[in-house]
Amino acid sequence: MSERPRRAFSVAVYARRGGPGGEVLVIFHRRLQTWLPIGGELEAGETPLEAAVRELREETGLVGRFGPLVGALDGVPWGYLGFEEHPAGSKGLHMNFVFVADVHEADEIVPNDELVDWRWVGRAGLEELASPLNVRQFGFLALDAHVAPVE
Repeated sequence: MSERPRRAFSVAVYARRGGPGGEVLVIFHRRLQTWLPIGGELEAGETPLEAAVRELREETGLVGRFGPLVGALDGVPWGYLGFEEHPAGSKGLHMNFVFVADVHEADEIVPNDELVDWRWVGRAGLEELASPLNVRQFGFLALDAHVAPVE
């Protein structure tokens, strides 16, 4: 009987300021040497949304509003944009839940020791970003996402 390959479950969070059409936050990942959204692995017993809230706060000090997205199906976590997976070396298959969260424009980033560099980018900045294609694609989704009013 063959052993099942390892799986790593993680989240990516596009902090957004200025609402739809505004800017999203990207960070420079030291080990991978590329631009990515905020993110990290789920902790035991954590839902993807709980991990997204925690990672955003831990890595940047920002508190985001994860709201229901217009057009999302009932039961989908607030702010959920989609899912991507890719091979990640010894971690096996990296399975990544992607979210968008609105943050206040006046809030300043308080980086943890993982952040080497960061920037806010709009559409033009995303198009030119030195990053994997899906980072830019999800970034465009985050810029275009509309949050539904909460009833």
